[in-house]
Amino acid sequence: MTDIKTVLADCPLFSGFPQPALEELAAIARLRRFEADELIYSKGSATSTLNVIASGVVRISSVNPAGREATLIMFSAGTWFGDSVFSPVMRRVYGATAHEAAILIEIPGDAFRQLMARHPQCYPVILDMVSRRLWAAMSIIEDDALRGIAARIGRRLLFLAEIQGNGEAGSEPVTIWITREHIANMMGMTRQGVHKWIKDFERRGLLQLGYGRIKLTDPAALQRHMETID
Repeated sequence: MTDIKTVLADCPLFSGFPQPALEELAAIARLRRFEADELIYSKGSATSTLNVIASGVVRISSVNPAGREATLIMFSAGTWFGDSVFSPVMRRVYGATAHEAAILIEIPGDAFRQLMARHPQCYPVILDMVSRRLWAAMSIIEDDALRGIAARIGRRLLFLAEIQGNGEAGSEPVTIWITREHIANMMGMTRQGVHKWIKDFERRGLLQLGYGRIKLTDPAALQRHMETID
């Protein structure tokens, strides 16, 4: 059974909330279950909720007029998505789909913003978390413009690992629920091109491949390796 309070308390976004605020947060939240490949919300829909993943994996993507889907990022348990809830007039920029069966905790946007106003001490942490995501996104743009394929793939893996936590590459292993096909789709590359460098990282002991997942055995070591290549 999913415990809403526990999931919210473990989410880095809410680490600045005092206990009474977490209690209020849990009281306004609700659980929703999605089957694999079920649409959570579509691009252009009204921003109404902030979402925290209690279990499963969520795929953030965009679809072109021809119907081709481009995977932008994968979020796994413990992470949040729906940052546009902080700007209530905005529409959803991308769509969200349950990549596998998932349980989400949905927090109504209006009630969440009112809660933040009552507990302003939460703002520094929230601003820090959102700023880290923005910085990571800008780093990806820089990578795509200036770096070679190996560095782009390695840094994208680090981004996916960091976005699941507090934005810092530590030495503890991190499992990313993603395949080489999804990385290739995400980065506009071929599977073969991605596979070559993923296998190189595996030979160096920087990651382990599994079914539907990639485990970074030591993200900090991968980060150091990235600093030696272009």
